[in-house]
Amino acid sequence: MGAPAPVPGDAGAPARTTWAELGAADRIRAAYRDGRPERGVAVEALGELLTELDADRPAGVVLSSCVQLATALPLLAETVPRHEALHDGLAGRAVIALAATDSGSGSDLTGAQTTVRRDGSEAEINGTKRWITNATTADWLLVLARRRAGPHFTNFDWVLVAADTPGVRVEPADTDLFTGSGVGHVHLDGVRVGSDALIGGSGRGLPLFLRHIAVERLAGGLWATAVCRRVLSTTRRWLVGREPLWEREGVRLDYARALVRARQLDALVGSLGRRIAERHDQAAAALVKASAGTTVEEVVAACAHLYGAEGFTSAGLQRQRAEAALFGIAGGPTEVVL
Repeated sequence: MGAPAPVPGDAGAPARTTWAELGAADRIRAAYRDGRPERGVAVEALGELLTELDADRPAGVVLSSCVQLATALPLLAETVPRHEALHDGLAGRAVIALAATDSGSGSDLTGAQTTVRRDGSEAEINGTKRWITNATTADWLLVLARRRAGPHFTNFDWVLVAADTPGVRVEPADTDLFTGSGVGHVHLDGVRVGSDALIGGSGRGLPLFLRHIAVERLAGGLWATAVCRRVLSTTRRWLVGREPLWEREGVRLDYARALVRARQLDALVGSLGRRIAERHDQAAAALVKASAGTTVEEVVAACAHLYGAEGFTSAGLQRQRAEAALFGIAGGPTEVVL
C-alpha cells in the first residue's frame, strides 16, 4: 500500500467539518483493520491519522475525532452493526457523542444516576451527562444509563438516542479550552425511545465500556506521543533561532529531560499498542494512560517554561499546557488508573 491520503481541508476547520472531510476521504475506515471497526483499530494507521490532525488542527478538533474513532464507532459496530448511526459515522455524515460520565459521579461510573426504565415496547431515560465531547454537535448520543439500583457492574445499559429526540437538551460547557470539541452537558428529561434503542444486551453497559475504553486509552497514548513530538520539535527550532538560549547548559538539560520522557512514552505505546488494540488488555491500557497523563504535562510544561514570556501569547504553550491536563483526566484520572 502507498502512503495514506493527506488529511484534507482547512487547518481552521471545526470538528464537524473535519469529520466530514475524513469520511469523504475514507480516512475513518482506514483507521480500522480491514476498514472494519468491529475488528479493532489499526494501531499504525490510527497513530498516523492522530499525528496529522494534531499537526494542524486545534486540540478540540483532535479530541472530537479521537473519541469517535477509538470508542463510539467500535462500540456501535459491536452492538448494532447495521444501524444508520454507524454507517453515517463511518462516512463522516454523523457525529456520535459518548455520554458516559454523569452529573456528580465523575469517573466513578457505578455512581451514575442517569436511569433507563423499560415500559413495554418503549423505554424512558432521565438524568444528566456532564463534560461530554461532541455534545453540542452530535447527531447521536450513546448514553450509559442505570437499569436498576446499586453499584453492581451489571446494572447499566447502553441506549442509542437521536440528539433531536424530545426531552434532550444540550448545554455548552463553561470553558474556552478545547475549541471545536463540542464539549457540553446533556440533559435527558423524560426521553422516550423504542426498546430497540437499548443496545449491546441487558446489563452489559459497563463491561462494554471497559472493553472499549482500553482502546480509547491507547488512542490517547498515540495522540500524546504526537503532541510531545510536535512541541519538542517547535521548541527546539525556536531555541536554536535564539542561539544564546540554546547554548546555555541549563536550557539544553531541561530540553534533554523532556526529550527522554517523550521517547519513553513513545516506546511504551509502541510495545503495548497491539496488545491493547487486539486483546483489549486492560492492564496495558492503564499503563499507557498513566504514562501519557504524566508525560504530556511534564513535556509541555518544560517547553512552555523555556519559551518564557512568549509562552503566554494567545496561542502559546501555556495555553496548550492547560489543555495537556486533559491527558491526565479523560478516560480516567491518572490516580484512578494507577
